[in-house]
Amino acid sequence: MDNLKVHHCKIVKEWAEANKDKIALYYLPSYSPEKNPDEYLNCDLKQGLFAKPAPRNVEKLKENLENYIALLQNNPVRLQKYFQHKDIQYAA
Repeated sequence: MDNLKVHHCKIVKEWAEANKDKIALYYLPSYSPEKNPDEYLNCDLKQGLFAKPAPRNVEKLKENLENYIALLQNNPVRLQKYFQHKDIQYAA
């Protein structure tokens, strides 16, 4: 996880402790987007959305977003490629 303040709050710590037999949390170094798999998704999504004409309203933006997410959901190989980058292989 990144070091967003909310990830260190009491409720997260309590949940992590209650579930430590199922999950281990690892925090990324401060400001290290290259090590955060979420950033690869964000980049892919932005490029995909910017490849289309700018939406004229919120509904069209939402439609474009949902369509792109559906494309990603149906293409697991594309998502797996995010984890081939040397900085996020730890998460694969």
